[in-house]
Amino acid sequence: MMPAGPILDVHDVTVRFDGFTVLDQLCFTMQRGDLRFLIGPNGAGKTTLLDVVTGKTKPESGRVVYDGRRDLAGLSEAAIVQLGIGRKFQTPAVFRSLTVYENLEVAAGFRSGLIGLFGRLAGESAQRVAQTLEEIDLAERRDVAAGALSHGERQWLEIGMLLVQDPQLLLLDEPVAGMTRAERDRTGALLQRVARDRSVLVVEHDMAFLRQFGSTVTVLHMGRLLVEGPVAAVQADERVVEVYLGRGHGHRGETHDQSPVSHEAPPEGARLGRFAALVGAGWFGSGGGGSGGGVGIGAAEASTDAATRSPAREV
Repeated sequence: MMPAGPILDVHDVTVRFDGFTVLDQLCFTMQRGDLRFLIGPNGAGKTTLLDVVTGKTKPESGRVVYDGRRDLAGLSEAAIVQLGIGRKFQTPAVFRSLTVYENLEVAAGFRSGLIGLFGRLAGESAQRVAQTLEEIDLAERRDVAAGALSHGERQWLEIGMLLVQDPQLLLLDEPVAGMTRAERDRTGALLQRVARDRSVLVVEHDMAFLRQFGSTVTVLHMGRLLVEGPVAAVQADERVVEVYLGRGHGHRGETHDQSPVSHEAPPEGARLGRFAALVGAGWFGSGGGGSGGGVGIGAAEASTDAATRSPAREV
């Protein structure tokens, strides 16, 4: 059983790019054993938050404290990995010519300093690889080249490549994007297993997936924490609905990475169109159809924003 207390504390972190404030004195806390979902419109600061935690982006001000005692300021990305923080990007990054088992060997070598390509791992590392194969449900595919796996299987393999390094905090960026419904369900079950003895932060747009597997949700908007709480409470919060309907451009007079837009309410037709898209994405119901379930808020925004704002670069 994990000890109680925060695994991650973000204190008043501010990040600016070319004059745009992407994170605005953000405060965010995760407890040990959390399976936390992080959502927000494009430009809310979700990816930038992960960049700050992993050392890719250095904040202008504020502190990031890991495991209740270690300030991550000034540490390199490699040093942060060694502390026990693992990150998975949306697109799987695996060695396609290597087998599933060999990919896990190489990943285990990253943490131990013994790269698995130069010889089979032994002892504890080999045991951890075997356990991870079972955990990610790829034991029967261990000798298959990664390039021959399905999209979902490659996602699970990359999650496994993090797990063999024994991280205490996993940061996952849209892990179910592009998956079938069956793959999505298996991924949700995997994340719940992983969170039994680790902390997991998931950036996600698939609201059907979030409702099925999430418990606590954090909503970012314009670089600040807007709402946090149980899925049902967040879903019903008027502030969240306003943000996703495009009426949440508030008090700061800027939209971070997006082109400047009018702060007047968008035309009624555009608002209704965006509302319909959210319904279709599963925000208010059981989600859209098809093999992948609800397409998620991000996709709904992308298909309905053209009339009201310029294309955005995700942060």
